[in-house]
Amino acid sequence: MDTQVADTLLGSLIDGRYRIRGRVARGGMATVYTATDERLERTVAVKIIHPSQTPDARSRAASFVARFTDEAKTIARLTHPNVVAVYDQGTHAGLPYLVMEYVRGRTLRDVLAERRRLNPDEALAIAEQMLAAIAAAHRAGLVHRDVKPENVLVAEAPTGGAANLVDSVVKVADFGLARAVEASADDEDGNQLMATVAYVAPELVTEGHADPRTDVYSAGIVLFEMLTGRVPYDGDRPVDIAWQHVDRDVPAPSTLVPGLPKSLDDLVARATRRDPGSRPTDAGALLAEVQVARDDLGDANTRTAVLRRVADEPAVAQPTMVVAAVRPAERPAWARLPDGGAARSGRRRAVPEESESLGSRLSALRARVMGDPRGRMAVIAAMVVLALVAAGGGWWFGFGRYTVAPQLVTLSKADAESQAARAGFVLAYAEPRYDEKVPKDAVLAQDPVSAARIIKGGTITLTLSLGPERFPVPDVVGKEFELAEADLLDAKLVVAKGAARYDDNLPAGVVVDTDPKVGAEVKPGDKVTVILSKGKAPISVPNLVGKSLAEARTILAQLGLVLVEPPTYKDSDKPRDQVLGQSPSDGSGVERGAKVRLELSKGPPLVAVPRVVDLPCQQAKQVLESQQFPVVIQFNPNGVARFQNPPENTQVPPGTQVTIGCL
Repeated sequence: MDTQVADTLLGSLIDGRYRIRGRVARGGMATVYTATDERLERTVAVKIIHPSQTPDARSRAASFVARFTDEAKTIARLTHPNVVAVYDQGTHAGLPYLVMEYVRGRTLRDVLAERRRLNPDEALAIAEQMLAAIAAAHRAGLVHRDVKPENVLVAEAPTGGAANLVDSVVKVADFGLARAVEASADDEDGNQLMATVAYVAPELVTEGHADPRTDVYSAGIVLFEMLTGRVPYDGDRPVDIAWQHVDRDVPAPSTLVPGLPKSLDDLVARATRRDPGSRPTDAGALLAEVQVARDDLGDANTRTAVLRRVADEPAVAQPTMVVAAVRPAERPAWARLPDGGAARSGRRRAVPEESESLGSRLSALRARVMGDPRGRMAVIAAMVVLALVAAGGGWWFGFGRYTVAPQLVTLSKADAESQAARAGFVLAYAEPRYDEKVPKDAVLAQDPVSAARIIKGGTITLTLSLGPERFPVPDVVGKEFELAEADLLDAKLVVAKGAARYDDNLPAGVVVDTDPKVGAEVKPGDKVTVILSKGKAPISVPNLVGKSLAEARTILAQLGLVLVEPPTYKDSDKPRDQVLGQSPSDGSGVERGAKVRLELSKGPPLVAVPRVVDLPCQQAKQVLESQQFPVVIQFNPNGVARFQNPPENTQVPPGTQVTIGCL
């Protein structure tokens, strides 16, 4: 119990109704207080969520409160003797709280801390009531997600005090609380492992997915701890413990506590299988196995006691399962057993009062009954009734308990789950498969098939479709053909060889390209053409950039290469017909007769020759040279320009020579 005294909530009044009286315990998500409901004058328990469990952002906080409210409503609908009842919910100072029934007792964690481990009959008695509560939640569509000794309350036994655990009433708390907190944590931090790592199921570690089988696993770990006094795994870090659940099988309890019956080893093994599909489908299925194990354990103990007494040997110890009967009326309202519990408990505890003259008594009873006509009629009537019961039982086990499986193939996963739930069936899932015709997440197959016989409420295994299988062409460029072919065949593709080509970078026999290209999406059975390298080509393309067209023609002809006609022209300030670019680029390997494309200059833009006629010869020369025209003067350099060539306004390339005649 938390001994901290500085608590501002003590003595406060919540919602004008609940007066906080004391603090009971403080856990990872919430603190539990005792309080007085001043309206109904009763003692209740108030669980207030810690501020650290609520999101900081205002919008997320509102979302958290809404989820918490929805979960509280769901929990409140769970009316079961082994479930801690929820009376009310709300918020106080921005923190959500639950008002629950106050159970006079202690947690299973406190019991284990005191006793270390329990006897098999005590462990099974507690497990039976714990699973009855969880099964009620599973039937309501609710998964606990955090089954552990801290959430299992052991109420005081009306007949034997704290030591009489077989008669104690067990109640399970915190249904839905982990889910409400986790849902808000998902919004803020992504997937967060809410379950305590010592009891966490493997699929919650690897996938973050929880269903009723997750609670079955955690309940199996709790049973293991009750039988052995320890959890199966430990480690320095929580993540190390969590991954041990994924990688290792839970050991048999008898390896830690010699002498435990093999039936308990088998029970723990079935509940804690790492594959969820191999566990009991929900807490109700595991509960049935626990009841069988408890009956078998009780029968074994009873037979041991009878043999000891028949042989006149004093019993060393009382049979494990033999305890004093408890009348249901002696239990207070908060500690009632489930309906039928007293009868079932009484059946286990009843010990035949046999004696050494048991055989003689039976013989005398038979003679007395058969000697009376009315006795004989009663025996005949009993035999008829037994025959009818046997016939009815045979019909039930042979036909009555069966129905037909519904048609779920081609339905979407959501529709299949909805239809199965309405018909009362449990669904399990096999490994999904690709299919070209059935869309993703639709039901591809079911077992048992549609219209086949199946036990009412049984399990139907569905195989979901992954949709059409598509994957990228593997990257085989740079690999030798044999290796590339193996990779493509492993990817279920058909391999073909294309025409080889020269490559300057890859040696002969190596893949240089594929069709479709590497990374393109294909499906199994598609053909991929592999193009291999012939190595470097025998001729290297020369560098022709900067040369004239005539020079380029001569060089290409000498190498046996063909110029593509007509060449391409583009604007440039380079002289006309000068090579600006080429394809293939210089240094590329090609064969004789390969074609080479050239990109040539159109030459610089034309300019107009200015008029200099009638100007003094030297002035005319200055005008032309100022516009980058070379000048040639004829006749008299000191005369007047009387003609020019090219004439005025003629469009010529820049730098064209102009001749002027001066007289």
